[in-house]
Parts: sequence; structure tokens; C-alpha cells
Amino acid sequence: MNTPTTLQSNQSNLTKKAILHELENDSVQKVKVALSDIDGILRGKVLHIDKFTNSIDDNFGFCDVIFGWDSNDRCYDNVDHTGWHTGYPDANAKLDLSTFRRIPWDQYTPFFLVDLEKKDGTPLEITPRNLLKKIRGQSIAAGFHPFYSAEYEWFNFDETSEELHQKNFQDPRTLTKGMFGYSVVRSSQNSDYFNALFDELNQFGIPLEGLHTETGPGVYEAAILYDDVLEAADRAILFKTSVKEIAHRFGIIPTFMARWSPNYAGSGGHIHQSLWDLEKEQNLFYDSKGMSPTMKHFIAGQLHCLPYILPMYAPTVNSYKRLVEGYWAPTTVSWGIDNRTVAIRVLPGGKKSTRVEMRVVGADANPYLAMAASLASGLYGIKHKLNLTIPETKANGYNRKEQGCLARSLDEATQLMKSSEIPCELFGETFVKHFVQTREWEWREFLKAITDWEFKRYFEAI
Repeated sequence: MNTPTTLQSNQSNLTKKAILHELENDSVQKVKVALSDIDGILRGKVLHIDKFTNSIDDNFGFCDVIFGWDSNDRCYDNVDHTGWHTGYPDANAKLDLSTFRRIPWDQYTPFFLVDLEKKDGTPLEITPRNLLKKIRGQSIAAGFHPFYSAEYEWFNFDETSEELHQKNFQDPRTLTKGMFGYSVVRSSQNSDYFNALFDELNQFGIPLEGLHTETGPGVYEAAILYDDVLEAADRAILFKTSVKEIAHRFGIIPTFMARWSPNYAGSGGHIHQSLWDLEKEQNLFYDSKGMSPTMKHFIAGQLHCLPYILPMYAPTVNSYKRLVEGYWAPTTVSWGIDNRTVAIRVLPGGKKSTRVEMRVVGADANPYLAMAASLASGLYGIKHKLNLTIPETKANGYNRKEQGCLARSLDEATQLMKSSEIPCELFGETFVKHFVQTREWEWREFLKAITDWEFKRYFEAI
């Protein structure tokens, strides 16, 4: 089994020469590459070392169908970018050498993220990682270096994929029973899996700040160590895929869907954010008296834009089953200091720790899109010098309906996004058009379904 030698992941100064030297010394024969689709699913392939070597300079082809189908590989019939009308051609895939990692649970196979380019070499606007890179560049150009981190809640099941399909995903067995938030006992009862997550994720360049059980059967929460916003999003999307791969080894199925049962709270994918002046090593949100003016503008921008970009935080039909009162997820356009009932939890603390937590985001969100949305809307508030006119919520945020409520369905949220000029100002018309089309498709697919609830309610009674 090959093990990492001299190079470490997450270094922006990795060179072609250094990488090829390491892979040659380790007699590597294959390399794994991947990128995020619009739903935040990693789509990838394994390349022979010779193909990888040639692709460093010349790129390689990656079928653009990954932006022409949904999370179940059903082809869209309503998007302009690609489809039967284009023949699903290859896009140019460009390796990002700075993302070099080794996969500890897969013979330390080398791994790289890739970006897609158009034929003229410019970034493909509809791809999530390219969008975040664009927003990040705008932030840095304006003098704000964004540092972000994600934290995830997810449920674990004592199941295999074959078993779930055989019983049509009915009554999955949770890994543990009962409500055991922050339980030392419950984590020790599955210590091999628990420790593998913490240790192997760290080896893969996804360092965890904390890992613990949440309240509910078989539910864990992990906080990923903060970094530059692009690295934070890379870590977040790799975290979700890595958890699934590690869990498979233990006969466990994790789910990051927003809410799997009406009996328990949903799973959040909260985002922590701060802006820095790196030359001065200064957190621009910090103020000894509380919140800096920059922080207030940032929060005001996020609140102002929130109703019109909600699908980037809550992208699925199921997302809106999480955003209900009394289940630890927000329902109103609100903010508060260290308040977990609001959309934006403000944490004014020390010079390094002062930050904003966006709590609307579900575990099912694409982290590139969620972070791009939160950063772009915050910058919008700074650019327009928006005042924080919405009053602080010091009690129950569910009661602040007069300030505005979040949309109750994917359809409602998508139509708000489609009708507003704000998303195009934040992200560009090309991306917004494609993304809205994919969410409209998602809603149409849902309307075709006949649910168990409908069967039980109407089949015999009507």
C-alpha cells in the first residue's frame, strides 16, 4: 500500500514537477479525479497515470451530461446548456493541482478536483466551483479575504444499499436507538467507525474541529476546521462523499438529506463566516464593542437577499421539510446573538473567533453554491452600505413573522429567485438561468410522485 511521501494536501504552491516526482517515486498507476454537479454530488473517474500526466497541460474531456441531468441521472428537458439538442459533448476538464490529496481508505490513491472550461478556455459559468471562485475573487479584490467553515449533521443507518432497495427504503434501521445528544457512550459503542471518521478524514486533508453525537437515533455532527472559502467548500463536499465511503466499510449508510423522518429534527449544513484583512492579520468582523460596521453591512446584505436566493441554501423538495418551527431550523428572516432559532446566528467574540453562522443551509445543499450565496449576499450589503434595520431577535425567532418568512416549498422559493433581479446581480444571468431551470425540473419531478401519505389518506377513505 502506498502512503504519502513529501507532499501535503491543500498547498496552493504544488507544482507539476513536484507532483509527478512523488507519483513516480511511489510507482502510482492510477489517479482519481472528480468535480461537483449542480446538486453537490461528486462525479468522477479514475485515470491511468499516463492520461493524468498528459492532462496536466492539455486538459481532458468530461461529458457535460453531468450538468444536463439530475441527482438520479434523469436528463433535463428544460435546460439550455446541454441536452439531446447539443448531443452531450465533452467539456474541457482542467486539473486543480492545489487540491492534491491521497485517499487513505483507498490504497492512498492520489486525488484531484477538476474545473470545467469552455472551448475558449474561460471558466464554465454554470459550474458550482467556478461560481464560488468568481465570488471569492470579487471579495478579495474588494479587500475582504473570506474564511469559512461548514458543520454537518447527518443520520447513520445499520443498512446496506442492497437492503434499502429491497425494502423500498422503508423503515431504515438507525445505527443507535434513542435520543443521545453529545453522548460519550453512544460514540464509544461504534468507536471503530467514529474513530475512522475523525482520523481518516484528517489524513485526507479534511481536519475536523469536533465530532459528536447529536440528539436523535444514529445522528452525528461534525465541524470542519475553517480555511479560505474555496478550500472550505472543497473540504465540505469531500467530507460528505468521504463519510459515505468510510461508512460503507462498516456496513453503515449515512444520509445527508435535509429531513428523513417527521419524528426528528432535520440535518443542517451550517456555514460559519468571517472576512479578514490578511496584511493586517485583522478579522474585519471584530469590534471590541460588539459588531463592526462591516459585519453589520454583511448581515444586512444576507438578510436582504435571503428570500431570493433560498434555493441555493435549500435546493431540494425535502429541504423545506426541515425548515419548520420547533425543529432547530429557521423559518423567518431574522438574526440574533448566539440564538439558534434565527436564520443568522451572530457570534461576536474574540479577535479570531468573531463570525456569522448561516443556519438556513441544510446538509443537502451544495456547499459551493451555499458558500457562494452567503458570501455574495454579504458583499452586496457591504457594497450598498445596507443598514441592519431588522431588529435583533433576543427570544424565539419563530415568532418574528412580521420580518418575513422563508418560502414553504421549493417551487415558491424558485419562483421568487426567478422573478428577482438580485440573483443575476450576485451570480450572473447564465448561472441563474441554468440553476432555476434545474430547480423547476426538480419540482416537476416531485409533482409526478404519489407519496405514502397520499395512499394512506385517500386510498380507502375517499
